[in-house]
Amino acid sequence: MANSYGEILTARGGSYILNTTDPFESELVYSIVTLENTVFDTLECTDRNGVVTNVLNDHIADTGTAVKTGAMITPMNVEAPFSKIQLNSGSVMLVLK
Repeated sequence: MANSYGEILTARGGSYILNTTDPFESELVYSIVTLENTVFDTLECTDRNGVVTNVLNDHIADTGTAVKTGAMITPMNVEAPFSKIQLNSGSVMLVLK
């Protein structure tokens, strides 16, 4: 099936290490893996119609607390990949499609 989670985890488009507090913008981020304890400032998804949604609170219960090393975050809707990620601290691997 196209756009299945199995495809998301294959990193067919490679990966990118985000280790700064600068925002990363792309419509190809289908999974995020934390490489160290990480605090997120921004986590947005963009759907096929270009609608941008802030999904930080949908994925992280206490956004002021670090997400532990090794956590994998995937979009709740495979048709709306992560489009903007900004960290307060830590580093992540972005899995690209």
